[in-house]
Amino acid sequence: MDKKLKIRISYGTNTAMGPGKAELLETIQECGSISKAAKKMGMSYRRAWELVNVMNQCFKYPLVITAQGGTHGGGAEVSELGIAVLQNYRKMEAKVARFAGKELTQILSNLSGI
Repeated sequence: MDKKLKIRISYGTNTAMGPGKAELLETIQECGSISKAAKKMGMSYRRAWELVNVMNQCFKYPLVITAQGGTHGGGAEVSELGIAVLQNYRKMEAKVARFAGKELTQILSNLSGI
């Protein structure tokens, strides 16, 4: 069973950034494509596109920039803002893990194990 702290940043009723969206951004960076990233992550293209769309709507500027397909194919890239948001999110995760480690370990040790 996966036991860890997950940080989600809410914006209205949406999750602007969370662990899955951060992983998707990293995978889009690696693959250069939403469809390839979705495939690598084992999710549907539709679901990946929905996550990208939510992120792009939540922030002032898009985190993912897409190019239309065609003869040479489309693609996607993580914008400068997307890279900055991703880096800050990962730094925040590391800080929380470092500073809340003792308390988190105590809480996790008391989970039922179901």
